[in-house]
Amino acid sequence: MAKGKIVFIHGLWIHTSSWQPWMDFFNLHGYETINPAWPGDSATVIECRENPQAIANRGVTEIADSYAKVIESLSEPPIVIGHSFGGLIAQIILGRGIAAGGIAIDPAPIKGVWQLPFSSLKSSFPVLGNPFNLKKAKSLTFGQFRYGFANAVTEKEARELYDKWTIPAPCRPLFQAATATFAGSETKVNTANVTRGPLLITGGEKDHIAPPILGEASLKKYNSSVITEFKLFEDRGHSLIVDHGWKKVAESILTWLNNKGL
Repeated sequence: MAKGKIVFIHGLWIHTSSWQPWMDFFNLHGYETINPAWPGDSATVIECRENPQAIANRGVTEIADSYAKVIESLSEPPIVIGHSFGGLIAQIILGRGIAAGGIAIDPAPIKGVWQLPFSSLKSSFPVLGNPFNLKKAKSLTFGQFRYGFANAVTEKEARELYDKWTIPAPCRPLFQAATATFAGSETKVNTANVTRGPLLITGGEKDHIAPPILGEASLKKYNSSVITEFKLFEDRGHSLIVDHGWKKVAESILTWLNNKGL
């Protein structure tokens, strides 16, 4: 039986093609799926690495608007599933009322979330430590990826994930998230929208970039009259959508969508 459409949204440093196993999985369960690229993304990991400045200086609103444009071309409002900054974008899209439901997997914090865990600060420091990075695109070293993304898997798997999926990422979104408490509205989500679809926010217990406290804090910002839930994945890090345990996460999300009639 055919179900709805799903739009997958990648985050910083991971290429959109990383969603292909998820797309195959949800296609098998009756969904139509697409994984649009961020503005400036190249078609492959190698091309992104060879042309990093194409993605440089892209901000949250520009990225969200690019996904909104894709969604407007669809025949019906889709489910949006995003990881990391893609999880923030998914919430922005859902808040605009143009999606049927949303999944924010270990998302970057929305405006109004003031908590700043040490691990998040350390993970972001390679970018935020230099204000001249604002308009640049930067890649993570393996050590930075190992700490931020892949601390909950073996070093061997971490290296495999790093070599297979990582790409340069624009620095601007990190600066926008870091300063959102004091200025700017790029990461603001319309949490008061009571006509939006259901939202599931997830957290990985061992996530260094987006610890569960950030997702739980985002949850509390939403109007309680609309379905908004939080799920913790124990012993999982930020790489949970691409590492060996990705399918368990996907299966849990499929169950949630089915339970919500999506």
